[in-house]
Amino acid sequence: MHSSAPRAHSSSLVLRDDSDGVARITLNRPDGLNALSMAVLEALESVLGDLAGDRSIRVVVVAASGRAFCTGHDLKEMLARRTPEFLNALFDRCCRIMLAFTRLPQPVIARVHGVATAAGCQLVAACDLAVASSEARFATSGINHGLFCATPAVPISRSLGRKHALEMLLTGEYIDADTALRWGLVNRVAPPEALDSTLETMCASLRAKPAAVLASGKRFFYRQLGLGIEEAYREAAALLASHMLGNEGLEGVSAFVDKRLPDWSR
Repeated sequence: MHSSAPRAHSSSLVLRDDSDGVARITLNRPDGLNALSMAVLEALESVLGDLAGDRSIRVVVVAASGRAFCTGHDLKEMLARRTPEFLNALFDRCCRIMLAFTRLPQPVIARVHGVATAAGCQLVAACDLAVASSEARFATSGINHGLFCATPAVPISRSLGRKHALEMLLTGEYIDADTALRWGLVNRVAPPEALDSTLETMCASLRAKPAAVLASGKRFFYRQLGLGIEEAYREAAALLASHMLGNEGLEGVSAFVDKRLPDWSR
């Protein structure tokens, strides 16, 4: 596979590497267990801004260097800069970033190894899909430090059932990768040596789909979560009709009828 040179942001705290239509974003603060300091969040926001309009990218992967995926916010920085101005700016930026993952037109996959705690667990839940190492562990551990993980609760409560979400949020206890799979926090669990091949299989499946339909489908999925059921069905019907009337729908259905593979370049 052809791979471009990695693009570094904010003193290499976040790296971007593009290969065959897949952009791999890597949190690159291994000595700090990839904690989301303000500098890391600024770099991540910059990368996501670039990706939003990059039509050459079909899939986005969020990964991390070192032995942890992400241990949440940088508690030492929060303690050292404990003012309303800084803390409000920090959490506002974090929320913007989580929303940016939802608003990207491309499917976003978290590649999780090691621990993903607090805002790190939030990051996993905010991605559209997640593939985890069998050695990964997850927790919303703020409660152990006198902090309810309020912002992680937003995507976690939309990914997990209520009882499972509250168990994580109220106890702060770790769950293992198999439990995360059963509870709906991740899509696939693989042994460490098979993590990247499992991820690549998922990326290949997404790359084979029509990008415009993926983008509009993802946008509709998140929008309909906030609608009443009648309005959701109205918008669903309109979207499906527009897909059938579009070039991708014509090609895809014609290919099925003709018993051939669709050519999305048409």
